[in-house]
Amino acid sequence: APKPSPGPHKTRECIPMVILLRNRLKYALTRREVFLITHQRLVTVDHKVRTDTKYPIGFMDVVSIPKTGENFRFLYDAKGRFNVHRISEEEASFKLCKVKNVAAGKNGIPYLVTHDGRTIRYPDPEIKAQDTIKFNL
Repeated sequence: APKPSPGPHKTRECIPMVILLRNRLKYALTRREVFLITHQRLVTVDHKVRTDTKYPIGFMDVVSIPKTGENFRFLYDAKGRFNVHRISEEEASFKLCKVKNVAAGKNGIPYLVTHDGRTIRYPDPEIKAQDTIKFNL
């Protein structure tokens, strides 16, 4: 199986896009077909076009295929395995992120870091580490 590229999720906490499109969603039969789909810029992850077939897709990521009008959220099932959950367009417009760290950067500007590597500057002062925030995509 292909190894995910370096990205926002840890290697053990994600799967590459090729596995999602080929094995889980059955949009392709071969790795080559997944390559052709992604290089036509048909797949977005968190509303950004991703052409890397090994791009890591992890917990709470929103995968959209605008040509078919489908949106999926990547969640865990009861046994801790990844599950692809079909969601509405409205639900695809946000993402829940766990706050890993809150600190002050250069010139005392506060920032926070989320579970998927996002850095958000000037967060609400009430937000602490281990909280969950709703992030509009």
